[in-house]
Amino acid sequence: MSKDYFGLTIPFLDVLGVEPKFAKDGHSRIRLNLRPELLNSFHVAHGGVVMSILDFAMAAAARSSHEHILGVITIDMTTSFLRPSKGMLIAEGKVLKVGSTVNYCEGSIFNEAGQLTAKSTGSFMLRRAKNQAS
Repeated sequence: MSKDYFGLTIPFLDVLGVEPKFAKDGHSRIRLNLRPELLNSFHVAHGGVVMSILDFAMAAAARSSHEHILGVITIDMTTSFLRPSKGMLIAEGKVLKVGSTVNYCEGSIFNEAGQLTAKSTGSFMLRRAKNQAS
């Protein structure tokens, strides 16, 4: 059974084991306990896993700033890996600038010791219903 990811069903996040914590007022927090199959050859989080949870944390923050029930579409994303990500990871998203169509966000990942392990920025376009004007 799929989890509720702040009003959306996202099977990929189920596969990763993401635990949604909150998304409200342009901020979000999620958690991921790294399992062996999510590690790279150095036995730390695979970069794709890190980027995936940063992407979701920022997207959730973007949606929460508009109480937007539809998803958002990632336009661009830049990520810096600051130290190896191990164990339980906390990803936080924050909207830096709210727009009527595009939100600009930042995301951070912290390890269990509270150390920043990765940082990201991204632009997210709000998805509109087909009958909604652009």
